[in-house]
Amino acid sequence: MVSKRLSREAGHRRKFLVIIDDTPECGRAVAYASRRAKNTGGALVLMFVIDTSDFQHFLGVGEIMRSEAEERARLALEKLATQVREKQGLEPELIVRAGETTEELQSLVEEDQDIAILVLAAASGKEGPGPLIQMLAGKSASFPIPVTVIPANLSDEDIDAVA
Repeated sequence: MVSKRLSREAGHRRKFLVIIDDTPECGRAVAYASRRAKNTGGALVLMFVIDTSDFQHFLGVGEIMRSEAEERARLALEKLATQVREKQGLEPELIVRAGETTEELQSLVEEDQDIAILVLAAASGKEGPGPLIQMLAGKSASFPIPVTVIPANLSDEDIDAVA
């Protein structure tokens, strides 16, 4: 059971959460969520989850790999944050976590009671909409907040029209 959402109470703002990864469609989710946050007086949270299963090597090698992954995550978040600042005038909250994406996602939603909407972009390939969307679709009855899925092929103009 998830904690009560506080985004509509005094002193709180509704937050739109986007999971950042290396996929090309990720930028579409950020574009939509940042416009939606701006248009509704909300806030934007960008979270990058580092998959720690790749670091099960010798201690020294694993630590170096983790450090490099954290640096890549921070660079990816900062690049997107700069775009959001320039295009929407919003200051996004940037979060880096390490672990399994779905677990970290559930944990963050439980911890931050202002997160009200998860925004994801569907992959445009033949293999389906993407693993996170497929997982959430299977858990839709138990996932605690609404999920907005953005088609990967939407242009900025299309996103402006619907956000």
